[in-house]
Amino acid sequence: MSKHRLLTALGLAMSLGLTACGSTASPESPGNGKGADAAPAEQTTSSGEFTLPTAAAYFTTPCPGAGTKPITDRELTYWSMWTKDEPQGKVLRHVADCFTKQTGVRVDIQWLGRAYLRQNLVPALNTDTVPDLFDQDLTGIRAAVVAAGGTQPVDDVLDMKTGDGTVRDLLPAPYWDTPAAEDDAGRLFAVPYIVLGNAWWYDKRQVENFTAPRTMDEVFALFDAAKKAGRSAVALDGDISYYGAWFFDQVASRYVGPGGLAGAAQDKTGRLWKTDPGFLKAAEYTAKTGTYLIDGWDAAKFPQIQQRWADGDADYLFMGSWGPTEAREYLAKQGGTETIDFGSFQYPMPEGATHDVVEVQEIGFGVTKKAKHPQAAKAFIAYLLTKSMLAGIPAVADNLTPRKDLPVPGDIAGLKAALDDPAKTHTLFMDGVDGIAGGKYAEQVFFPADNDLLKGRLTPQQFIDRLADATAAFWKTQQ
Repeated sequence: MSKHRLLTALGLAMSLGLTACGSTASPESPGNGKGADAAPAEQTTSSGEFTLPTAAAYFTTPCPGAGTKPITDRELTYWSMWTKDEPQGKVLRHVADCFTKQTGVRVDIQWLGRAYLRQNLVPALNTDTVPDLFDQDLTGIRAAVVAAGGTQPVDDVLDMKTGDGTVRDLLPAPYWDTPAAEDDAGRLFAVPYIVLGNAWWYDKRQVENFTAPRTMDEVFALFDAAKKAGRSAVALDGDISYYGAWFFDQVASRYVGPGGLAGAAQDKTGRLWKTDPGFLKAAEYTAKTGTYLIDGWDAAKFPQIQQRWADGDADYLFMGSWGPTEAREYLAKQGGTETIDFGSFQYPMPEGATHDVVEVQEIGFGVTKKAKHPQAAKAFIAYLLTKSMLAGIPAVADNLTPRKDLPVPGDIAGLKAALDDPAKTHTLFMDGVDGIAGGKYAEQVFFPADNDLLKGRLTPQQFIDRLADATAAFWKTQQ
């Protein structure tokens, strides 16, 4: 199922990556090289190191004990962003069954899909029929549910015991001690269990003698080398405006830091676009990147260009952590023997930039303000974060998790290292600009201007001028 048909205005970054970012493996069959009989349900090396189970073997994992058991609650209702047949849904069903076995708490799951925050949960907030537990990307939760006063703090989950430690001890602080996860009062409104990142991807066998670029000049040198080899440099499905916006966002965020893009977008005068010189510098790099895009990028229909990259027509693709899975699934459907040896790298620091950032989007659990069984809901969150339970996210769905001690699928190990690098500062995908004004700002102001910059219809200075004028005009219509 194509993820792009499931977009909502809220949490666009998350929605772009979560339908196809998991393995297609079922509990009964191998997937992504994980044979059904290749390994026991849970593995340790001779030194005692935990290794991931196979996708199929995960579902025979013995249910670990629950570190936290509800005292009075005997049931909970969970509204899920997943469908029951998705890899993530299968993992969560298995965890719920284990939770029931170990605590006696029945978990009633409603599989509602990506758009349920607006379609189901928000309308229910004014009624007594709300779930105890729900999940979605943090940007979407904040915009749709926190803003409506529909959540309760979940800070106490941090000190709850999982099957192998407290949540606080197991999840690195940058994944929860962040404004992205806090309400206006500074209270935690969600606890993450899946992490999305992004990177430049390439095939190690196609790009020979690769050295990760340390400057933007070295990035463009890589692009020039691709063209010299007779291939396109950069693949882009231009009908997905968000993908094209990443080129500007990635560089600009290194100049202005977390919150800088969102601040300019929400400045009702539009002047911030002009007053911070980092935006113009980022526009200059973006315009140059536009000259390296593959022919037809602005006329194709997703996923045609991404598939051309997988076929080797272009050397580089900037994409979320779901990129390798999508490319691998495409090649598998072709029925041939072609594979990709995935490599990745982050944007380097552009000249004069001072913010070493890495973009992250987290999917987490929230508890509704009117929850009838909040303690059971919170205990379930802690139980999922137990290592042998959370292992299903990478093992079955090929997703990253916030735990540092879980093995990572090889294709995305480099990205995980960047996300866990203490020298880097986490910032939201596109600084959360896609969620401003319910997504209308990006759709009406930023995306059109960015597309024209990439196409060479605007100079960098004209791009900045247009953003300033269009931002001011946009906010006048919102008053």
